[in-house]
Amino acid sequence: MKSILPIGVALAILLVPGLAPGQEFEGVSVCRKCHIDQAESWAQTSHAKAFESLKPKVKAAVKQKGKLDPDKDYTTDAACVGCHTTGFGKPGGFAATTPVSEHKNLAVVGCESCHGAGSTFRVEHGNAEERWKTGKGETARDVLVKLGQNFDYKAACATCHLNYEGSGFAGAHPPFKVFTPALDPKYAFDYDKEVLRSGAGTGVHEHFKLKNVFMGEPVPAIRSQLQADAKDPD
Repeated sequence: MKSILPIGVALAILLVPGLAPGQEFEGVSVCRKCHIDQAESWAQTSHAKAFESLKPKVKAAVKQKGKLDPDKDYTTDAACVGCHTTGFGKPGGFAATTPVSEHKNLAVVGCESCHGAGSTFRVEHGNAEERWKTGKGETARDVLVKLGQNFDYKAACATCHLNYEGSGFAGAHPPFKVFTPALDPKYAFDYDKEVLRSGAGTGVHEHFKLKNVFMGEPVPAIRSQLQADAKDPD
C-alpha cells in the first residue's frame, strides 16, 4: 500500500473533532460487544461499505459521473480516506499502516464516526448501566460529554456530507467533496430526513428504544422522533 500524502493528516484534523486526553478510537468490534443489535443493523448500511467504494472498479459508473478514474485505487487518496474510514489520522484510528485484518474494524464509517472515540467513555456506559440495574439511579449525560462522547450528530454528519462549496456549512474546506447537488440533486444532504431513515441501504443503523440509563442534557433535538418508532432491542 502506498503512503497517504501529508495533506491527508491535515484533512483528518479538520474532519475529526479534537480528542480529550487519552481518548482513542477503538473500532466497531469494541462497540459491538455490547451493542449487538445496532452493530448488526449498521453492517447493512452504506456507511459500513464506505471504504469499499474507494477500490478500483467499484461503483465505476458513479465515479465516471464525478470525473474520477474508475480503475484507480482511491483507498490511499488523502482527499477521500478521511470521510471513508473511522478516526483517520487520530490516535487509534485508521492509518496508512492499518493492516487489512483490521479493515472491518476501522476502514468503515463506524460507530465512533458519529458518537466519538470511545476509549474514555465506553467504560462509563457499562458502569452507568450497572448502577441503573441495581436501583442506584440514572447517570447525568454530561458525564459522557466530559469523557468525549459526541451528541451533536448533525455536526458530525456535516463534516463530510456538507463539505462542498456553497453548502452553507461553516466548516467546509478544501479539498471539497466531488459528489455534490450540482452534480446530481440526490447528493443534497438533509440531516433530519437522512437520520430518520434507518436500516439496510441507508446511512445509519435502525433506531432502538433507549433504557434511560442516562438523563439530562445534551439531547439531540430529533431524539423524540427517533424514539417514537424505535425498536425494542432483543
